[in-house]
Amino acid sequence: MSDRSVAITSPAFSLNEASPPVPSRPPMAARTKLLLEGRILPTLLRVAAPNVLNLLAIAGMVTFDGLFLGRLGADTLAGVSLAFPWVMFMQHAANGGMGGGVSSAIARALGAGRRDKADALVYHAFILAIVVAAIFSTSLLLGAPYLFRWMGGRGEMLSAALAYSNAAFGGAICIVMLNILANAVRGTGNMTLPGFVIMGSVIAHILISPPLIFGWGPIPALGPAGAGLGLMAPFGVGSLVLVAYLRSTRAIITLKFRGVSLQWALFAEILKVGVPGLINAGITNLSVALLTGIASHLGREAAIGYAMGARLEYILIPIGFGFGTAISAMVGTNWGAGQYRRARSIGWTGAATVAATFATIGMVVALFPEMWMGLFSNDEQVVRLGTSYLQIMGPIYGFYGLGTALFFVTQGVGSNMWTMIANAVRLLVSAAGALLAIYWLDLGQVGFFVAVASGFCAYAALATGATLRVKEPAATQPSKQQNHWSRSRLKIG
Repeated sequence: MSDRSVAITSPAFSLNEASPPVPSRPPMAARTKLLLEGRILPTLLRVAAPNVLNLLAIAGMVTFDGLFLGRLGADTLAGVSLAFPWVMFMQHAANGGMGGGVSSAIARALGAGRRDKADALVYHAFILAIVVAAIFSTSLLLGAPYLFRWMGGRGEMLSAALAYSNAAFGGAICIVMLNILANAVRGTGNMTLPGFVIMGSVIAHILISPPLIFGWGPIPALGPAGAGLGLMAPFGVGSLVLVAYLRSTRAIITLKFRGVSLQWALFAEILKVGVPGLINAGITNLSVALLTGIASHLGREAAIGYAMGARLEYILIPIGFGFGTAISAMVGTNWGAGQYRRARSIGWTGAATVAATFATIGMVVALFPEMWMGLFSNDEQVVRLGTSYLQIMGPIYGFYGLGTALFFVTQGVGSNMWTMIANAVRLLVSAAGALLAIYWLDLGQVGFFVAVASGFCAYAALATGATLRVKEPAATQPSKQQNHWSRSRLKIG
């Protein structure tokens, strides 16, 4: 049975009408009913389970790229490490950023029984994907040489960074479109299809990257550029798969290219959550880039050691995202339906689950750090410094998980500004503390690592405070609610 076959379309209306009539609420889709009525923890685990595919996919991309490129030498690995945070920034900005705004808006629309609005939101999400991708390609292609030099790139290290980034940033539309459309599907409660599509795209990337990097038969050795090209092509194919699904009758929501007018109210519905989400993704990736730049002043080995240790955070982020998208969809659907107490219970249950998961992984890596560092380098100094970082950070990752999950909770209710600010404070605490430890207190690498850990603790504390202060939206009359697209407003006192 298709997703759509269990849903009944709400009465048609014009998107240009100033005061559309209040439609009767149709029977809801089975997925929506599950989010509204299912037992919280079992439903959360059930909805989040397919996102483990995303974890495996992103983990594979992070790990195998490092394995392949590490065989080209330390300069190549260090150069790609300068570019990699910005490629992941595109991924996270489209996924947990603008994509999160899309998922939240669609979930709240479906929770309120407004599938017609959800259909219109998909088209607006498609247009936003094109615009966001163009901004990424233009700004990063032009700014990469200056950015990588500021981060310490010189000589072969800079050449490798530019070769990889030019290929990746030139195909930004592939990453952005795949992730935004995947979130449109997730907003309906369907986590399985996006998981399989992204998993398939990354498996294809892992398979085609070695021939492109090292050369095979008639394929020339492209070096770092091969890794970038090997990423863009499969993600482009994955985007087409999701477009075809959203155009089919199997989806709860439909991507229509005709008969839908662009409306600022719908863009605003996405952007009010998507912009803070995009900024939050930028902060997350900027923190790694900025701290890599600071670490480079302690020497090349320190920069590589920190960058390789911090790659574990790019494994933790997909775990947080896997649970977070489920949390956001469940919270958003219940918030849109006015089930505020249940939405809060879902949020805290999800936050505790993510925090416990991060803490467990962190403790394992803290106890056996050489297993992780040995994947990327045999340089004793690099391994020693990366091991020191993981031993200090491992026990702290539970706080990182708590802050990450609470960001998705506030994203689900439609107002994530304050949890985004909490993440910004994390970056400031880490960067300022690192500079203080290095240049004033002369604490070296250990002081630098402790400063990074302090930022994660600050993030968890501030995100918890922001979430506790969330208030329910004020009651509105039905006609006014419909006129404003059933917007759920949130006040943070």
